[in-house]
Amino acid sequence: MSIYVGNLSYEVTQEHLNQTFAEYGTVKRVQLPTDRETGSLRGFAFVEMGTEAEEAAAIEALNGAEWMGRDLKVNKAKPREERGGSGGGGNWSNNNRSSRRY
Repeated sequence: MSIYVGNLSYEVTQEHLNQTFAEYGTVKRVQLPTDRETGSLRGFAFVEMGTEAEEAAAIEALNGAEWMGRDLKVNKAKPREERGGSGGGGNWSNNNRSSRRY
């Protein structure tokens, strides 16, 4: 299981997160997602700890704590939901003018 860490400073690095979470146990992995188009940090991360007890200790200590000028949101990460095919929103197109009233 992983920990979700939200409301992060855009200046944060993996090393910052490693150092902070290592105070509560073994850090197995840190993921800092970036925006696909810009490459900028997205303001959240996922941290995987060695044991559930270490995760619980980190969550309890850091949730709501001020860090790097921001109040952290730290909790158990929810499983990633599968995204459907097109993600479309219906059959709207510019050519479908017959259903419009002016």
